[in-house]
Amino acid sequence: MSEKTPDRVFIFDTTLRDGEQSPGFHLDANSKLRIARQLEKLGVDVIEAGFPISSPGDFESCRRIAREIRGATVTALARALKEDIDAVWAAIKEAETPQIHIVLSVSDVHIERKLGMTRAQVLKQGAEMVAYARSLCERVEYSPEDAGRADLDYLVETVETMIAAGATVINIPDTTGYCLPSEFAGIVRRVIKDARGSENTLFSVHCHNDLGLAVANTMAAIEAGARRVECTINGIGERAGNTSLEEVVMLLNVRHAKLGLECGVDTKEITRTSRLVAELTGNPVQPNKAVVGANAFAHASGIHQDGVLKDRLNYEIMKPEDVGLSDSRIVLTARSGRHAFHHRLGRLGITLAGDKADVAWQRFLKVADTKREVTDEDLRKIVAASEPNGGGETNGHETNGHPPVTDQLHDHNHVADTLRHLIFG
Repeated sequence: MSEKTPDRVFIFDTTLRDGEQSPGFHLDANSKLRIARQLEKLGVDVIEAGFPISSPGDFESCRRIAREIRGATVTALARALKEDIDAVWAAIKEAETPQIHIVLSVSDVHIERKLGMTRAQVLKQGAEMVAYARSLCERVEYSPEDAGRADLDYLVETVETMIAAGATVINIPDTTGYCLPSEFAGIVRRVIKDARGSENTLFSVHCHNDLGLAVANTMAAIEAGARRVECTINGIGERAGNTSLEEVVMLLNVRHAKLGLECGVDTKEITRTSRLVAELTGNPVQPNKAVVGANAFAHASGIHQDGVLKDRLNYEIMKPEDVGLSDSRIVLTARSGRHAFHHRLGRLGITLAGDKADVAWQRFLKVADTKREVTDEDLRKIVAASEPNGGGETNGHETNGHPPVTDQLHDHNHVADTLRHLIFG
């Protein structure tokens, strides 16, 4: 499909480059290759394999990925330096569709305080390096770093200079997560409108999440005309992370009627990809993370449970099956209602009625007040203790072969339970 198709958003995954830069994260070459294979299965358009000049290990990882991955573009990052560009090209030139990605600052704070250069010097160096990269590779992306805090006129001048030098993709990064969605949309809209040559250029965006606005800024940029988004699995990345791939993809999916935009990601592979990245980086996903968190399709409130059991549309705007899960979870807690209680019993093949149901319900409430979650094993013991001559307080003695359900608090491993939910849902 043409990279200028107006209703197509291309997904650029930088989990293996920007994502791995997260403090405390490390992926060896084998782990990177496993993730790259899963990203290919997920259906991303571009895989940023790494930063080859940073270390021999990262160079080799990029080369192995470039040699094996087919279908997706493989890119890697270079500063606007000849030796960096040479390292990228040596690492990825065997890819089916290689791309060189160059980054150089555009904001005055970066130009003056980080580079110690002038605006004119930055323009000259950037243009020379883009032209050099283009002499090696047909696809060259240029990222004017810290565009979110740059002077707009100079940003436009930079973009049209790099297009003239041969850049085929221009990426507008909100490097520090500084922009408001309306501001970032205005930046992207202005650049696309005013930079000469933009009509023949694919515009990408790369947003950070320092103020929790990475996805909002990305979506604002898409509505302003950007058609490629740079993101990571689970939103990992520098500081507070990057735009979350799964959130952008599901926004395009769930709100398709409103946005009219598509991408090539197989959403049923999202959960599998998320869990692989969490496993290999050793960093579990927070439970309330959108789309892939353990609680994303879990219901604990009695009101919500009743509603979702009657019709999932009451509280679920997307199907768990769409992201690779088998079903929603009804989590039994002290906030749960009778509908959820009997639903979970039914899943265990247990039906209660009359006084027996009332007794079991009252015992459930007592247990629920002592635990984070009432498990299926707890439910079986509640039912057993509710049988005639099977219940009542026994001061620790067994009843019908089961200890009283209130004693299960001592048997419940909260640490293991928490870790299980964090990693596996």
